[in-house]
Amino acid sequence: QVQLAESGGGRVLNGGSLRLSCVVSGGTLNSLTVGWFRQEPGKDREFVGATGWGERSIYYGNSVKGRFTLSRDNAKNTLYLQMNSLKTDDTAVYYCAARSSGVVVTDRSSYHVWGQGTQVTVSS
Repeated sequence: QVQLAESGGGRVLNGGSLRLSCVVSGGTLNSLTVGWFRQEPGKDREFVGATGWGERSIYYGNSVKGRFTLSRDNAKNTLYLQMNSLKTDDTAVYYCAARSSGVVVTDRSSYHVWGQGTQVTVSS
C-alpha cells in the first residue's frame, strides 16, 4: 500500500524560498504520478503541480508557474517541490498526492493516495 510523507514546510518571509519533500513508501516513485495540492481554510484544494511517467511529463498550476519547480530523486523515492519568490497568497497546507496512472491530471478526485499535509506560511 502506497503511503506518502511530506516535510519541509515552515514560515518564510515574502520573497523567500522553501523546499518541500514527499517520500513515497510501499511503491516506487517512477511507477506513479505524484504531485502537490494546497488548501487554504475555507477554500477548495488547488492543484500546484505534478509529474507523471517520463521526464517531460511535468505540469504546474497557473498561479505557481515560473516560481515553483518539481524534481524527482528516484533513488530516494522522493519528489521535491522547490518554491521560490513566495508570496503571502502561497500560504496554505500543502499535500502530496499520488495516482497509479502515468498521466498527469489536475483533478484532485483522480488522486487516491494523500499525505498528511505540511503547513507553509508566508508573511509580509
